Amino acid sequence: MTYMKQSPVPALLLAGMMCLGAGSPAVAEEVSAEERGLRIALEARERSEGFGNFSASLTMVLRTKQGQETERHLRIKILEVIDGGDKTIFIFDEPRDVRGTAFLIHTNRDESDDIWLFLPALERVKRISSSNRSGSFMGSEFAYEDITDQVIEKFTYRYLGDEPCGDLVCTVIERVSLEEDSGYSRQLIWHDTEEYRSWKVEFYDRRNDLLKTLTATDYELHLERFWYAGQQSMVNHRTGKSTVMSWVDLQLGVELDERDFTRTGLKRLR
Repeated sequence: MTYMKQSPVPALLLAGMMCLGAGSPAVAEEVSAEERGLRIALEARERSEGFGNFSASLTMVLRTKQGQETERHLRIKILEVIDGGDKTIFIFDEPRDVRGTAFLIHTNRDESDDIWLFLPALERVKRISSSNRSGSFMGSEFAYEDITDQVIEKFTYRYLGDEPCGDLVCTVIERVSLEEDSGYSRQLIWHDTEEYRSWKVEFYDRRNDLLKTLTATDYELHLERFWYAGQQSMVNHRTGKSTVMSWVDLQLGVELDERDFTRTGLKRLR
């Protein structure tokens, strides 16, 4: 999910679970803003690869404008596919009314991602159309396109400048989706120049108005290489609603069964 990560995940993930890290390699003055933005994205991807499969538990808190909260618990598994598209599973465990609901995502670098939803009450796997990728992920402020891996080839990039972000210095880059069914006109991403961590993402709607802001906190280093945010908060400026995702029990290099990452396998998951 857009998970905020240096390695897998969505851009929630990022989404993480966004997805790109930050920072800016040294460049000459004659390099264009577009080339510099792309270099940042490519450097982040190089640093993120090689995590060797991923699993974690996740608490999702949905909060209304009035402060009412709904809490959900789920698990996430990511099968890393080098030189291809990663495969991701979300499995909901609580509350009871969503228990057993699962999502399967096959990331595609050259075309729209494949997303399937398993509904345990119906014992049915439903495909989510690419035209619905801007829809809400299980009632949260994350859209389906936020929880998928943010593949570099599906965006254009532009470097906008540097600015302070807390005690760090961050680059700000703009990325624009090349996919017509995206719900966003553009996104602005803040990355620190030291470790390529993504600290904030602003999402602009098709009218170019600020729609949502994703912030990441509590970064931790794993395997002396990969940085992951322990918490991500998505705020919807239009509705006043928000969703906070907290990550625990994060493991890299785990053994995963590739057969689970299929439509048939989705029905067996519990």
